[in-house]
Amino acid sequence: MEKRQESVIAVRKNGDDDIIELKLSNGRVVDYKEAQQMAKSGMIVNVNVFKGGDGEEHLRSNPDGDPTNNLDNLPQF
Repeated sequence: MEKRQESVIAVRKNGDDDIIELKLSNGRVVDYKEAQQMAKSGMIVNVNVFKGGDGEEHLRSNPDGDPTNNLDNLPQF
């Protein structure tokens, strides 16, 4: 059975404007760390994990020249 890839459709941010949860196209809500693991496993499309200047891993949208679909610009839930 082929595993279905999901996409991120909305985000939840904390008081510091950091993304803490993501809502997927199947309606499931996952926390940031789980979303990172899912992205690494290819379970979420159009996102990737990179190591930032702070040495930590971060989740970001794949660059496509369209800022409207960046994680920070997605609707909040």
